[in-house]
Amino acid sequence: MKALQIAASGMAAQQMRVDVVSNNLANMSTTGYNARRAEFADLHYQQIARPGTIAAQDGTQLPTGIQLGLGVRPLSVSVMLAQGALAQTGGDLDVAIEGRGYLEVTLPSGASAYTRDGGLKRTGEGLIVTSDGFPVQPEITIPADARSIAINAEGEVWAYFADQVEPQLLGQFTLTAFTNEKGLEAIGSNLYLETGASGPPETGTPGEDGLGTLRQGFLEESSVDAVREVTELIKAQRGYELNAKVITAADQMLSATTQVR
Repeated sequence: MKALQIAASGMAAQQMRVDVVSNNLANMSTTGYNARRAEFADLHYQQIARPGTIAAQDGTQLPTGIQLGLGVRPLSVSVMLAQGALAQTGGDLDVAIEGRGYLEVTLPSGASAYTRDGGLKRTGEGLIVTSDGFPVQPEITIPADARSIAINAEGEVWAYFADQVEPQLLGQFTLTAFTNEKGLEAIGSNLYLETGASGPPETGTPGEDGLGTLRQGFLEESSVDAVREVTELIKAQRGYELNAKVITAADQMLSATTQVR
């Protein structure tokens, strides 16, 4: 009886679905987070009688055949790319990305990572970094005597000084895009790494070549839809329960078979 293995694969699939939903709900307040979705595919089939096989009785072809499915398997957990709502913070180093693109940061290993979390900070030396202390590329240092900072939509960072009327340009942020953003590798802390599936990074000026723009004083909120996630949770729970009932029924059928005299 294959029902036991088939139902077990269904229970494992629904458990994985719940894991994905729980991670989405846990990140409802994570800046720049995009919800994930679990996707599944049916397993291979046992071909007892293939469609189109010649019937031995009269030589006609079987219109459908007999193909027994052997369960379900995880296919992928894909990112549902969506622009999150912009929440006003008033922070001079809070920047939200409106549209396509990621900020590039440098990890301690020297490798590049990418993020949409624009909650930036500055070190004691004035270097602009992420909340984890990773420098944003290109590196921009804010002078200690700067009175205020302004960042325009094109990513230009201007500093205002008490003894100067005109602001001073400190540098300009760039944005990086990928051909397949769903192919990026998530490593936590709102960071992503380039992979062979994502394609090479394409860096440019905000607002040009299809890249988004920056908005100072705002942060991009998570794109998780709580109502949708709760609905997915209920559906996964029901699916798990139904597969458990199949196992119970199959066990009772096997018990009946062993009691036949």
